[in-house]
Amino acid sequence: MKKISFAKLNGAGNDFILFDLKFNPELKFTPSAISQLCNRRTGIGADGVLVISKMNGYDFAMDYYNADGSTGTLCGNGARCSIKYAYLSGILKDGNAKFFSSGKEYSGKVIDDKLIQFNLHEPMDYKSNLVFTEIDQIKTADFINTGSPHVIININDIMTKNSGYDDLRNVPVFELGRTIRYSSLLKPAGANVNFIQLKDNKIFIRTYERGVEDETFACGTGSVAAALVCNYKGLVKPPVTLITKGDEQLIVDFAFGEDKITDLSLTGPAEITYTGEFYSSLYFNMED
Repeated sequence: MKKISFAKLNGAGNDFILFDLKFNPELKFTPSAISQLCNRRTGIGADGVLVISKMNGYDFAMDYYNADGSTGTLCGNGARCSIKYAYLSGILKDGNAKFFSSGKEYSGKVIDDKLIQFNLHEPMDYKSNLVFTEIDQIKTADFINTGSPHVIININDIMTKNSGYDDLRNVPVFELGRTIRYSSLLKPAGANVNFIQLKDNKIFIRTYERGVEDETFACGTGSVAAALVCNYKGLVKPPVTLITKGDEQLIVDFAFGEDKITDLSLTGPAEITYTGEFYSSLYFNMED
C-alpha cells in the first residue's frame, strides 16, 4: 500500500496537518478527505490542513483548508506554520519568505527558533456598533475583515447582570459564537466570532472559528482583528499583546500611513509537533 507523509504543526495552539506536494504530488484534496483527516477521533485531528507546493517567483504556495473542507480565506497561524516548515525543510534560502496564498502575495520571516512573523495586507470592511438580535446579552459588536471575516465582542459590552460574563473564562464561546456565526447580519458566508477582555494592557481572546465550527485554542487573523478594533476605539496602541485560550502570546504590530493601516504583522510561536505517515487508502482514493 502507498504511504503518504505529513507533518503536524501548531501555531500558538492552532494546529494543522501539512502536506508538502514535493513528496505527495498526486494528492487530490476533497472536502471529504479534509474532514476525515481533521477528525480528532478517527483521523489525525486538526483545525485545518496546509498544502505547500512550488510556484514560480515565490518560495512556495500555500493552500489552506478549514477542518470542514472549505477554503478561500486566509489563516494567519497557518501561514506562520508554513513559514516555519519551509525554513526547517530548506525551502527558504534564509529566514525570509515570499509566498502566494488565497490569490495574493504574502511575506514573513523567522525571527528565532520559536517566533515566526507573518505580514498581512490592509484590513477591510470595518463596521462598528453591530447589534445581533439573536442574542439579547450582546449590546454591541464590531466587524472587520483581516483576510478572514471577524466579529469582535468585548465582554465589557455584554450585559453582566446575572450572566456571569464578567470574566472571559466564563463566557460560553461555543454557544454564543455559533449563534452569531449564523446571524442574519452576516449572511451569506458568516464570520468567525471573537470574545475579548482587556487586562493589564493585554487583550485576552477566545474564538469560535467558522469552518472548524468550534472554539479553537488560537486564531491568527482573529487576533489581528481584535488588536485593530481595540486600537480604533483607543483602548490599545501597537504593538499589541494578545493572550490566547491556550495561554500563548501573540503580538500584532502595525503603523499608520496616509489614513490607512500599514506594516501589519502577526508574530508568535510555531512548531512542528511531529511527522508521520499513513496509508493512502485511509483518506484518499488512489491507486497504489
